[in-house]
Amino acid sequence: MKRLISIALIALMTTIPVLANDGMWLPILLQYLNEKEMQEMGMKITAEDIYSINHASMKDAVMLFGGGCTCEVVSNKGLLLTNYHCGYGSIQRHSAIDHDYLTDGFWAKDITEELPCPGLTTNLMVEMRDVTERINNAVNDKMTQAEREKAIEAESQKIIKEATAGTHYQGSVESYYKGNQFFLIIYEEFKDVRLVGAPPSNIGKFGGDTDNWMWPRHTGDFSIFRIYVDKDNKPAEYSPDNKPYQPKYYFNISLEGVNEGDFTMVFGYPARTNEYEHSGYVYNTVEVENPIVINIRDKKLAVMKAYSEQSPQIRIQYANKIASLANGWKKMIGQSLGIQNVDGIQMKKDYEKAFQQWADNSHKEYSTIVPSLEKYYNDIRPYRKTQRYISEAGIGTEIISFSGNYTKLITASKTDKPDNEKISKIVETLRNQAKTFYKDYNKDIDREICPQMLEIFYSNVDMKFMPSFFTTIRDKYKGDFEAYADYIFKNSLLSDSTKLYAFLDNYSAKKYKTLEKDPCYVIFTEMIDTYNGIRPQISEYQNNIDSVMHYYMKAQMEFEEDRRFYPDANFTLRVSYGKVEGFKPMDAVRYDYFTTLDGIIEKEDPNIYDYVVEDKLKELWRNKDYGRYADKDGTMHTCFLASNHTTGGNSGSPVINAKGELIGLNFDRNWQGTMSDIIYDPNVCRNIIVDIRYVLFIIDKFAGASHLVKEMKIANSQLYN
Repeated sequence: MKRLISIALIALMTTIPVLANDGMWLPILLQYLNEKEMQEMGMKITAEDIYSINHASMKDAVMLFGGGCTCEVVSNKGLLLTNYHCGYGSIQRHSAIDHDYLTDGFWAKDITEELPCPGLTTNLMVEMRDVTERINNAVNDKMTQAEREKAIEAESQKIIKEATAGTHYQGSVESYYKGNQFFLIIYEEFKDVRLVGAPPSNIGKFGGDTDNWMWPRHTGDFSIFRIYVDKDNKPAEYSPDNKPYQPKYYFNISLEGVNEGDFTMVFGYPARTNEYEHSGYVYNTVEVENPIVINIRDKKLAVMKAYSEQSPQIRIQYANKIASLANGWKKMIGQSLGIQNVDGIQMKKDYEKAFQQWADNSHKEYSTIVPSLEKYYNDIRPYRKTQRYISEAGIGTEIISFSGNYTKLITASKTDKPDNEKISKIVETLRNQAKTFYKDYNKDIDREICPQMLEIFYSNVDMKFMPSFFTTIRDKYKGDFEAYADYIFKNSLLSDSTKLYAFLDNYSAKKYKTLEKDPCYVIFTEMIDTYNGIRPQISEYQNNIDSVMHYYMKAQMEFEEDRRFYPDANFTLRVSYGKVEGFKPMDAVRYDYFTTLDGIIEKEDPNIYDYVVEDKLKELWRNKDYGRYADKDGTMHTCFLASNHTTGGNSGSPVINAKGELIGLNFDRNWQGTMSDIIYDPNVCRNIIVDIRYVLFIIDKFAGASHLVKEMKIANSQLYN
């Protein structure tokens, strides 16, 4: 049954002019808001082909992957494509010295060899419903922000319960336009997802951290998974009896390639953007919080990389940790530089000045918004700063963070009448957590990082927020952080897995004091106590900000009544569209829109892990053995650029041509354009895409896994045979 869109939103749509490229649009609204423009830009399909509840459509083939990426269905047997870096954790967990899938790649020859990935899920959106009117009826302007959020949550739970009762579906109510619009999202969660194929890291992560966020790019950033379901094609926990999923829709794949100016669309789950924020938010992000994280991660990454270069075992253990740290670290550097280059803070201030004049002259009910936000962002700044130092440095040593898992056991053991059965279950959980932790843990790395983290915290955090163990460092250890780190690693039970396992094997409630006095646990609890001490202030100021931003968003829509506003990203399904195009990052420099396999050979350096080129790949290049995957110009295209507005979460998203066919996988943004989470500049903001022809070339010609290509539907298989 078709759902009605709120009258207020449709009224807003009728005043909207054409504005291309930027924006992450709700698929349910494309028919009203974007279809005409998309078709004028070259799209040959309709909004109903993209999102429909009446028949199968593209939305039925796009899923949230692992809670943080996007994937798409590319066969009638539930075959999924996503990015290599999205599947990296699963690939790493299946890897060991004797089967190093990171180095060698992995290709299941048939479904019997596909590897289960416990804990990995995909989520398919079934439907969106506008529930704004019902949520608005549950709140009023007299409520505090806390009361408003409580009322919204209560009503949301009622809506979800009613919508999913008697089904296997799940639901959530999501806020848009800073709490001015609400949609119910109904989805299926698939819990049996298996690894099917992945290239070696020197293809899937070619260029590593050096090339990350950069252009030109030559990374074959893809991996392959499959969804399994029960006999009724319903989501199910892992079972050897499960069958491959039969989707309602899966993408056709195009081998035509792209030309500059071609229409492109990205369909996926972008994480977070903050396009409509106050200048105080931008200042706190760019000038305060980003520099903290960048500096701290600089130190951690230097140590981890140095050890990884010395040992294959450590390289496997720390591959995912390094990738996770480095991804955000480099993005923050680029984001800050990008906003500084366009003078983004002043840009926001100029906007706020014009808004203030408008409000003072004709909309006095909004005249306190800008000064209120300025005050609240100033108020929250020292607390956010301290929060960053706690999370990145204070508990930034792995073993200190790991010690926090033991709080539940200590609490259960300290009661007057301990429940031994409950304690046994907690101990078993901790034993399993320890196995996972120590599998990818190196004590020497952690010992080297530890004193650096503690010293950074001590040197940068206001003394009024300082945990008491720093007094011990100052008085007993004369400020020698290295000596204190020696004490920690010598005396902590957690620093020796053998001792910890023995302790857990013989645990009884009366032994909780050993854990409670453990130096790692002492640091963890005091850091958490410090955070709990500032949390009320953070919560108060953030509630104030959220309350005002609710009205600021509404006011901006009135202030710019001819502007088209898209809702900030919030990990819900979105469509962005633009065109294939290069960019000019600086004077006298212009980047082309595509790269080729030639560039991989040019970058080759056998002495640098990230730039090793496989012999088989070089052989294919020398022989120009590209098969039907070559471009019309005879080269093997690897990646291309487009002006689709993307962010984190869009990794793995299908990139779709004018005919609705898959032409690539989104995997990154250019470094100069990472500011697009806050400010989108159409001149420099680009998304980076691995060409689907390169993906298929690696699967087929490099890996010899042609059975996987045969499983897919190639829309123009007659080309280049």
